[in-house]
Amino acid sequence: MPDHYYSADPTSAHDRHNFEATLRGFHFNFTTDASVFSRERVDFGSQTLIDTVQPADWPAGAVLDVGCGYGPIGLTVAALAAFREVDMTDVNERALGLAKENAAANHVMNVRVFASDAYDKVAGRYAAILSNPPIRAGKNVVNAIIDGAVQHLSEGGHLMIVIQKKQGAPSAKKRMMAAFGNATVLKHNKGYQVIDSVLVNQ
Repeated sequence: MPDHYYSADPTSAHDRHNFEATLRGFHFNFTTDASVFSRERVDFGSQTLIDTVQPADWPAGAVLDVGCGYGPIGLTVAALAAFREVDMTDVNERALGLAKENAAANHVMNVRVFASDAYDKVAGRYAAILSNPPIRAGKNVVNAIIDGAVQHLSEGGHLMIVIQKKQGAPSAKKRMMAAFGNATVLKHNKGYQVIDSVLVNQ
């Protein structure tokens, strides 16, 4: 069975790649590898989510990046909001190693990187949970990220996901509406939608 970016322990041969990216005004040097998501450049969906987040609008507290890959979303948020802690999780051990490496290489210190399948190793509550969910892993995985966020957000906390319309944005928005009672499309960008739900009255 071939490795996927959502494989826990990829066995494919390493093929490390380096590139530079400027995200929200911060210059990053990223190292990627085979069997991680979007190894050649920051994925357009991730870029769209990064361009949309406004940490100043969130309540106090830490942030969680679910399915962090090699780290562009979580590291950018950590740079934007240096007063917050940012937890970054993934199932892919190779991606997690790269996220730690990229955090160190870019001198981003306010992050923790650890393995978790959705929320199974996550404790506590967050001001925001962000995800460019692994669509190829299946709808059940996306639904688990949406449904589980309710138990891991603070009052007034935000779940923000980015997803293509043709890959399930309408059903994701419906799921978020059912879980939170609200769901707003903050941005449309070339078929991608950033959908935001806020935890209220818990």
